[in-house]
Amino acid sequence: MSFTAEVKDELSRVKRKSAAADMAELAALIRICGTLSFRGPGRFSIRVSTETGAVARMVLGLTHDVFNLKTKLTFRQSILHKSRNYLIEIPEQDHLQDALVKMGILTPKGSLAQGINQDLLLNTACCDAFIRGAFLAGGFIADPRGDFHLEIAVTGDQFANQLVDLVNKRGVHARLNHRRGAFALYLKSYEDIVALLLMLGARRMSRTLVKVRQMKSLKNDVNRRVNAEIANQARSTDAAASQLDLIDFIDKNYGIQKLPASLRMFCELRRDFPELSLRDLGQQCTPALSKSALYHRLLRLQEIERKLKAENGT
Repeated sequence: MSFTAEVKDELSRVKRKSAAADMAELAALIRICGTLSFRGPGRFSIRVSTETGAVARMVLGLTHDVFNLKTKLTFRQSILHKSRNYLIEIPEQDHLQDALVKMGILTPKGSLAQGINQDLLLNTACCDAFIRGAFLAGGFIADPRGDFHLEIAVTGDQFANQLVDLVNKRGVHARLNHRRGAFALYLKSYEDIVALLLMLGARRMSRTLVKVRQMKSLKNDVNRRVNAEIANQARSTDAAASQLDLIDFIDKNYGIQKLPASLRMFCELRRDFPELSLRDLGQQCTPALSKSALYHRLLRLQEIERKLKAENGT
């Protein structure tokens, strides 16, 4: 089961709060994934097609409970694509037109409504139910092990903008993307996605998202430390190679045996431990020397090198 399907399955089991909230949720479901057919004055029917069993269950349950409308369910299995498809038909019947008007799908005059019927948004529970229905119908959430991304695909400019405004008013920052004649409300922020899931009632899946974020953060921290250590080792290796070249030059042109004991010891240690940083090299001394102490000896060797090159004219 995909991450989206798991989220929708949990949302389909959210405890209902009121008849008004149920109507708001059903209105969003039918508005986004339903197809309205018109056969004459007052003669309407609806077809809702979905590949998600949770959505089919919600549409059937709410249609019966809120409006007591007759429905027909057809289930199809695609052998080629190995996908399921649920087709819910709400045939022409008494009170269907009234139900469509109440859900904001039709205007009182019988024409198609463009935006969201504000009478559906009576309170916070109704607003959340409408957004939940919209996500169940047209929502997608990426597997959080990859990028954090959530979107709801809708049609209609006015409806799309009002849906974005509704989500924003609930404290979640949503944006709108125009996509080939349709629209997609989308969230890219981890914090906003978690806030939306919690608001809609997907507490279990929001916890899953938090755990994945924590694991990704831990892995990123480990990677940063490993990369930093590799970079430090590379710098130490380059520095050690330069120091060995310096020692070889002095040995060839002057002789390290002629150096003061402290400098001669540094040269011998560096040749014995070419892979160590100055700090670790100091630990090989008895007693141990600080990185600063060895660095000052290195500066003295560099000064000797400069004088030798000046004398040799190089």
